[in-house]
Amino acid sequence: MLPLKQPTTYEQQIEKLRLRGCQVTDVSFCTKVLSQVNYYRLSAYFLPFKKPDENYLPGTNFNDIYRIYEFDRELRNLLFAAIEEVEIYLRAQFAYFHSHKYGVIGYLNPANYNNRHRHDKFQKLIETEIQNNKKVLFVQHHLANYGGQFPFWVITELFTFGMLSYFYNDMLITDQKHLARELFKTVPKNLISWLRCCTDLRNICAHYGRLYFRIFTAIPANLPDLEKNAERRLFGVILALKELYPNVNKWNDEIYEKLKNIMAFYSSVINLDHIGFPADWETKLKK
Repeated sequence: MLPLKQPTTYEQQIEKLRLRGCQVTDVSFCTKVLSQVNYYRLSAYFLPFKKPDENYLPGTNFNDIYRIYEFDRELRNLLFAAIEEVEIYLRAQFAYFHSHKYGVIGYLNPANYNNRHRHDKFQKLIETEIQNNKKVLFVQHHLANYGGQFPFWVITELFTFGMLSYFYNDMLITDQKHLARELFKTVPKNLISWLRCCTDLRNICAHYGRLYFRIFTAIPANLPDLEKNAERRLFGVILALKELYPNVNKWNDEIYEKLKNIMAFYSSVINLDHIGFPADWETKLKK
């Protein structure tokens, strides 16, 4: 095992940046950023500018790196707000469909799922969410008055995006086909893929993770506007999010317009290739 690195002062951190070739023109500003962001967190934004010997490419400037960090933060906040709309929409649609077809607690019947479904795991996920939210009023109400039973349209309020994706993936194929067709004019294979991509995106955003120059694990299926060299970059995930977003006008007037403004404001420091955006990204991201 290698010995753990020891903590360094802000002055030592700045000296390390300079020794690696990063231009630091305002020491006071750099110190302030390092005290607010953390050197280790910020170091991830230097990745596109690293040479094989760990030094930085000529012209690498601390102020530019910080602006890329700010771009990432603003973009993450925007996408998280869009994911919220999708998540609430999925809860509403899944609950309405499933409750009317299978009854109030039909989600607890393993016969209503496909062969891949692990019902014990699903129930444990639900029980965990109930325990984690036992101080929430509607949870207390159902625990006290209904013996801990929750109608599906109530329990979905505790579902994470990942649980919604898991739930859809385990539905009977006839139900998957119906929802994919009626809600998104697609097929289950595509919807499962888009949900997986947006689950990953949601978790990254929720934990303030880096989006810039990130390689994503899942490839969104059947998106004609996605070039192969960008399949695992941010652009592909945003395309999947666009497909799931329920309101065309709201996407175009709010999400899309805000995205254009963010892209324009930081255009001098971001590299489209680092996020998989093609030159005609504006045309492709409008609904």
